[in-house]
Amino acid sequence: MAMSDSSPARTEALVLDVWCELQCPDCRTALDDVRALRARYGDRLELRLRHFPLEKHKHSFAAAQAAEEALEQGKGWPYAEAVLERVAELDRQGEPFLVEVARELGLDAEEFDTALIDGRHILAVDADHAEGKAIGVTGTPTYVIGGERLDGGKSQAGLRERIEQIADRLLAGRSPEQG
Repeated sequence: MAMSDSSPARTEALVLDVWCELQCPDCRTALDDVRALRARYGDRLELRLRHFPLEKHKHSFAAAQAAEEALEQGKGWPYAEAVLERVAELDRQGEPFLVEVARELGLDAEEFDTALIDGRHILAVDADHAEGKAIGVTGTPTYVIGGERLDGGKSQAGLRERIEQIADRLLAGRSPEQG
């Protein structure tokens, strides 16, 4: 029996998995939705950055590893957003740009450099990618909330409203009275 099995089920924040690729212009477009959701729900909704690097973007795998390093240093989302905001620079510059963004955010840039060389986050990125494939993610951005998959790779129109409908419904079902 795993250690965690004995811990009581906490009613934690509702989780929204955001399957993302940091060299993907569509994911950059999705930032507005991500920010709006964060503003609307605050701590009640946990946005989890999930990696789904695509082969057509040659720096996306390195970028996913860098985002994992940023997560370890406590700035996963700020880092992902900073890279996405300047996706054209990532296209041009590749890994040096990833280290540069870390430096700009006050993170340990040397550690980023080393992490990209020693590949310490490759397994985490691969695991995300495999899980994404298993649940039917084919492109980014794709959102998963309450067991529903919403694919933004083709069109992002109406996606935020859909996510809000699902989140509102699930959060309403978690009212304290039922505790």
